[in-house]
Amino acid sequence: MFLRIDKLQTELPPPKRRDPNAAAALQELLGGKYGEMSTLGNYMFQSFNFRSKSKLRPFYSLVAAITAEELGHVELVSNGVAMLNNGPDAEADDTDGGDISGAPFEAMKDIRSFASFASAGGGAMPVNSNSMSWNADMVTTTGNVVMDLLHNFHLECGARLHKLRVYETLSDPTGREVCGYLLVRGSVHAHAYALALKQITGVELEKFLPVPNINLDRIPECQKYLQEGSHRRLYRFSPNDYKEMAGIWGNGEMALPGDPPGTLEVIDGMPEGGKIHDLTGVASAFTPDYAPEEMFEIAAKLYQKSR
Repeated sequence: MFLRIDKLQTELPPPKRRDPNAAAALQELLGGKYGEMSTLGNYMFQSFNFRSKSKLRPFYSLVAAITAEELGHVELVSNGVAMLNNGPDAEADDTDGGDISGAPFEAMKDIRSFASFASAGGGAMPVNSNSMSWNADMVTTTGNVVMDLLHNFHLECGARLHKLRVYETLSDPTGREVCGYLLVRGSVHAHAYALALKQITGVELEKFLPVPNINLDRIPECQKYLQEGSHRRLYRFSPNDYKEMAGIWGNGEMALPGDPPGTLEVIDGMPEGGKIHDLTGVASAFTPDYAPEEMFEIAAKLYQKSR
């Protein structure tokens, strides 16, 4: 089962302006071939289908714990997309829908992914940057441990290339922060799968990294995560389970060359995390509704009853 915490895995700065086209670019990191829906789907179903869990516990624990982190990555990218679609944080909801006959959203017909507004109300969807749906064909779960781990290593290297290319298209701090955080954490996952494969096969796949060959010290948004040691940490995302992965991620293994030095460590629980931004309502877009005052009043009464 999964435990949900009402935080993002890291703090995202508010966007400087409303930029639906930047949000569409960031969608590639959600529903693209190497996006977070793909990494989540692969590791989740591999962990569900894992054979001989009790005998291969360190490898199962590794895939299972990374699955939980990937759920949070889907949440992080989705929030980044919604923030870019909606623009800077607003102090209050718009409760006056105004005259919709005046085509208040005429400019939206020209954006790259009109469906993000027309169907999703400015939110995120499991699609790529061209609004093509993510699908289960992108999931590999063979039951063969070496094959699945090797696929995961390839997937994380592809995801790194993915993120670097998207990063180069963005200038807004929200999108770049998403990319910077995920570049560090994705490097952790690629390193972890490389070490798992080394344990099984003796092949030192970690010497292939990083792919592509650009160190994270070239990316400003990665620096605070490197300085705090995030590149050396794997989180269990559980109060008591998945400790066995310390035999793979740990055990005297060191950070990758080019990253700040130090030993790898398994961390109990999860990252401290950051707030989830409160997307304000836009009555003229019927989010949450055209005239939401009564809805807000009911919610306030329910909240008071829960105190």
